[in-house]
Amino acid sequence: MLWGIDLGGTKIEGVILPSLHDVKPVLRTRIDTEAYNGYEHVINQIAKLVQQMIEISGITPQRIGIGTPGVVDPVTMSMKNCNSVVLNGMPLRTDLEDILGLDVVIANDANCFALAETHWGAVKEKCPEARVVFGIIMGTGVGGGIVIDGKVWNGLHGIAGEWGHNFLDDSGGPCYCGKNGCVETVLSGPGLQRFYASLTGENITLKEIVKKHADGTDAAASKTLERLAHYFGKAVSVVTNLLDPDVIVVGGGVGNIDTIYTQGYEWLKYFIFNNGVNVPVLKPTLGDSAGVFGAAALVG
Repeated sequence: MLWGIDLGGTKIEGVILPSLHDVKPVLRTRIDTEAYNGYEHVINQIAKLVQQMIEISGITPQRIGIGTPGVVDPVTMSMKNCNSVVLNGMPLRTDLEDILGLDVVIANDANCFALAETHWGAVKEKCPEARVVFGIIMGTGVGGGIVIDGKVWNGLHGIAGEWGHNFLDDSGGPCYCGKNGCVETVLSGPGLQRFYASLTGENITLKEIVKKHADGTDAAASKTLERLAHYFGKAVSVVTNLLDPDVIVVGGGVGNIDTIYTQGYEWLKYFIFNNGVNVPVLKPTLGDSAGVFGAAALVG
């Protein structure tokens, strides 16, 4: 049995899967994170969820995979780069192993997304022979994960795939990471909304921007999505030049915008250091299951 926990800012979700070859959950459940109560409370909430899962299923795990909104620093063994800031600097894996009494494997949510789509989702369906997968999450933030031969590639610093904080363009402005013009400042949902507001003075949702573009009624909305396509192609070309993956799968709210797969792909073709583009750029198929399923796959 594969046990996975998806640790989010508002919820902690758990799943038990029969195996890497059977994605029908034995059990899937969740509780609130309540991160506002602090780090120790989050640890106890995870332990509470695991105990509930044991009681309901009658199964005791040997190892658990946990997807987090950050990564374990391989040097300090503490968490870093978490948007759930109570986790940063804390020895999450050690503390969980102590309180649960079993082995814990941790990866960030983008890696879990890429892993799930590789084993059970879009990659499995359309590119089953793919060895190198680059998984993208573009939503409130921008992240990425790399899967090689069915396993997460973490890298020396634990940041492999973190293309969201590569420099892209100064027009993105300051990033929370302390730098300027990161991919995240340009291609994230809030980044796109800021650009639209800079043209119009109007703060509207990304969904509204996409609708205005589709209706052909708003030049600023169309310019926003044209800019998205241009910089998506430019940013992904850097990853493609370096990694040359067999397939790219794009998740997150921004990843639902069709412009990425048409104009964005054309810009990738323009920017890549090659005479064409063969790498498929896919929409995911697992929806909100990807995070927790990918966490389970960490122990597969």
